[in-house]
Amino acid sequence: MSSTVHNGELISQTRRSKSMTRSLSGVLPFRGQGVSYESGLERDFIRIWLLDPEVVAIVAQPAQIPFTARNGRSYIYPPDFFVQFDERTGRKPLLVEVKMREQWVPNWREWLPKWKAAYRYACDRGWEFRIYDETRIRGPVLESVEFLQRYRNLNFDPTFTSAVLNTLSNMKAAPFHHLIARHFTGNEAIGRSHLWHLIATGQALADLEEPLDEFTIMRARK
Repeated sequence: MSSTVHNGELISQTRRSKSMTRSLSGVLPFRGQGVSYESGLERDFIRIWLLDPEVVAIVAQPAQIPFTARNGRSYIYPPDFFVQFDERTGRKPLLVEVKMREQWVPNWREWLPKWKAAYRYACDRGWEFRIYDETRIRGPVLESVEFLQRYRNLNFDPTFTSAVLNTLSNMKAAPFHHLIARHFTGNEAIGRSHLWHLIATGQALADLEEPLDEFTIMRARK
């Protein structure tokens, strides 16, 4: 189970994930830990952060938040994820609920009390509470991650890797086609796979919100 420390507070998974017959559940490797998910949408939520260099940890079911429902009864609400960013970025940690739009839109009034409790819980800690549905998760970033996945475990000549990374370090950023022409003339097909591999493994950076093609701007890691 995943865990992290933020402002001296240990944040860890507070309950074991349920195995649900109607949804996909499992554990996805992330930054050296395993992050549990209970649906395909939760899995995709984790995946959209895989290549974000500013994310240092994701924790599933990070809290048990008490709240009073509309019927006057007390319940416990476990948000789905905690997302922690590198403190140097200034980005606030996220406390996240992941739900399909068709689920939360008709039920938002019923679920509002627990979400208000989560909002207060997050604010008290300097975090932000957000709801992610498929419109925020299944977009360009996920498409880019899925495209790059096929290149992640390939092996390439480390001499060429060093040469490309050295070029990026000197230039700070360079178009994909420039790197192909500079380092892989006559071996363009291998070069394309090699450059996608560098992005897929986090050795080089690119804007995953934009289409990945010959004009993609690759950047050196800071």
